[in-house]
Amino acid sequence: MSNNRAILVVGQSGQLARCLALHAQRTGVRLVSFGRPELDLEDQSSIERVVARVEPSAIVNAGAYTAVDKAEAEPDRAFAINRDGAAGLARIAAEAHIPLVHISTDYVFSGEKSTPYTEDDATAPLSVYGHSKLAGEQAVRQAYPEAVVIRTGWNYSPFGHNFLRTMLRLASTQSVVRVVGDQRGAPTSSADLASGVLDIVQQLGRPRRPEPGIYHLTAAGETSWHGFTAAIFAGLARRGQKVPKLQQITTPEYPTPARRPANSRLDSSKAERTFGVQLPPWQLSLEKCMDQLLMESIS
Repeated sequence: MSNNRAILVVGQSGQLARCLALHAQRTGVRLVSFGRPELDLEDQSSIERVVARVEPSAIVNAGAYTAVDKAEAEPDRAFAINRDGAAGLARIAAEAHIPLVHISTDYVFSGEKSTPYTEDDATAPLSVYGHSKLAGEQAVRQAYPEAVVIRTGWNYSPFGHNFLRTMLRLASTQSVVRVVGDQRGAPTSSADLASGVLDIVQQLGRPRRPEPGIYHLTAAGETSWHGFTAAIFAGLARRGQKVPKLQQITTPEYPTPARRPANSRLDSSKAERTFGVQLPPWQLSLEKCMDQLLMESIS
């Protein structure tokens, strides 16, 4: 990949976009990120302007409509961003022959499978958000068959709205916290994901580039939301902080507008075989993120 041209990240304020920028800064990778209004996935002309100005060596689409429950009431907007905007970006990348990595989600699956999902498993989204992201995958691959789609899930970081930050806030304000225990996945640090994505992006610029297509990329290991919370609270206790009582509940006891998959586990072995990329166990990365959050007194 050229050392003179920057990687363009679509999305600027989201967890992954911010972690991509930080990782690039630490490793000396040239990277620029743009979000609204300069680059708006609902405005095709803004995408064209930014790509023409930056002339990127590669593009990472980390921009998306991610308000899972709100999407149930705003399907048109979710599809406009997650399908149509992604497709427009892919067309521009294809015309300019720019490597493209598009970020997708575990929510494209129903969660009914009893083992981790592979890239070849049938998709069956349960929510508007999941349907819009699946449509985005399909639109991107149709517009640009050489694109790489990376599915991930259960992401957290020191930034934005995520489960870890919510649990830390509740730990400081509640005496009892009730968390769903019948949904399973792999809590994935967005910092680790950013490292893996940039590794993949740089491999796409090589003369013998890896095979395009769909790849899964999550942390090693698995747990439930309840298990994730128990690990968070245990980490707080080890750091001398008071923690609330934790109660395990079922999905029906915590109804939400959008249905969630009971099984969000993704088999990431294809990404390891193809790119040599493997993310660390979720427990190790959780400790690092908690250290950073608590040191900065963010809750």
